[in-house]
Amino acid sequence: MSEFLAQPAPQAPPPGRVAYVNARLLDPASGRDEKGALLTDGRKIADLGPRLFNDGAPEGVEVVDCGGHCLAPGLIDMHVHLREPGHEHKETLATGSAAAAAGGVTTMACMPNTNPVIDDIALVHFIERRARETAIVRIHAIAAITKGLGGVELTEMGMLAEAGAVGFSDDGLPVSSSLVMRRALSYATTFGALVIQHAEDPTLSACGCMNEGETATRLGLAGIPNASESIIVERDIRLAEITGGRYHVAHISTAEAVDAVRRAKARGLPVTAEAAPHHFALNDSAIGDYLTFAKMAPPLRDEDSRRAVVEGLKDGAIDVIATDHAPHDQDSKRLPFAQAANGIVGLETLLPLALELYHNRHMALLDVLAAMTARPAALLGLDVGRLAKGAPADLVLFDLDRPWRIDVDRFHSKSRNSPFDGRPVQGHALRTVVGGRTVFRRDD
Repeated sequence: MSEFLAQPAPQAPPPGRVAYVNARLLDPASGRDEKGALLTDGRKIADLGPRLFNDGAPEGVEVVDCGGHCLAPGLIDMHVHLREPGHEHKETLATGSAAAAAGGVTTMACMPNTNPVIDDIALVHFIERRARETAIVRIHAIAAITKGLGGVELTEMGMLAEAGAVGFSDDGLPVSSSLVMRRALSYATTFGALVIQHAEDPTLSACGCMNEGETATRLGLAGIPNASESIIVERDIRLAEITGGRYHVAHISTAEAVDAVRRAKARGLPVTAEAAPHHFALNDSAIGDYLTFAKMAPPLRDEDSRRAVVEGLKDGAIDVIATDHAPHDQDSKRLPFAQAANGIVGLETLLPLALELYHNRHMALLDVLAAMTARPAALLGLDVGRLAKGAPADLVLFDLDRPWRIDVDRFHSKSRNSPFDGRPVQGHALRTVVGGRTVFRRDD
């Protein structure tokens, strides 16, 4: 059994003092991994450590026994499609935040490919207002790089950043023009903004609908070559070098692109990247016999690229794990493969799929968590993602080892388009806390 326990922020009274005892404290920002306790007071962390409450919690403090489970900063997902405004039948800020809370995610950044596009100040303010009114986790807007995602005219990036946009992307579409991308990176340097690229050469992708290779040939489907991604990444790295702009590759998926980012980092360029769980947990064989729930952009790649993404996360070439949560209704997915919509839901499977990197001994636990807490917080300039005195009391309590099977019928998202249905996993969010208030608790 699970339940949501908080109202949207404007209606909720201030939280009290809560002591989390008998916990394994995990803080990637400081390297902390120790048994101890943590005290929240209102919306902030008041104290934490191995000796806190050794003589018992003081009177008047609510006590939560963590049962020896992991207590970490709430997860941050910097790449989410919440569909509001314009496609509320697929997802809303309210339903997306419920899914996030159930998955241990306390902060999300939503992409601008809504209807209308988030390309002006009014839309940024709309997202902020709707989040305050309806969401139980923190939601920030990523604004468009170009007006209407048209790839031609830049948005007023400086004004949008001042209004609250935490980054800029035309995600769903690439910025194809080298000149436009150069101008965007140059413009963004004046206020230190992050420019996020959906790396794809549309002329190479053309009518492709899955990864180019053996599986596509067997299924008789048009393929998308790895070069479609790597060519854009290589070009943009050159533009970042020229401009000094902060450049971030969204949902990186190919061995060649990962290697390009690795080489750019070695040269000291301001280049970062993120990987989605489906690109390190699946390869293109998951499409099977035309499974449209495994259709996405960029597509699932071959096993060599899947392993390259894992290696990139392991050695730091890839900085962040983000879901690219892309909810779709049944009518958008239950179509012939080439016509079906791209994307899968991911908020409620983020934690267990990321923990596979730990359970399979690819990465240390703190490194896995850093990719979903401290690193995205730093990239977006957010004061979250750490366990420290005075930090926001955004927490996730999770069972590291609990085995279970993913069941899409129990998702809290409006949509169920996931290729992971039935997959055995380990690790489960037990409690999610935002601003000192428990917003989700799982008791089953």
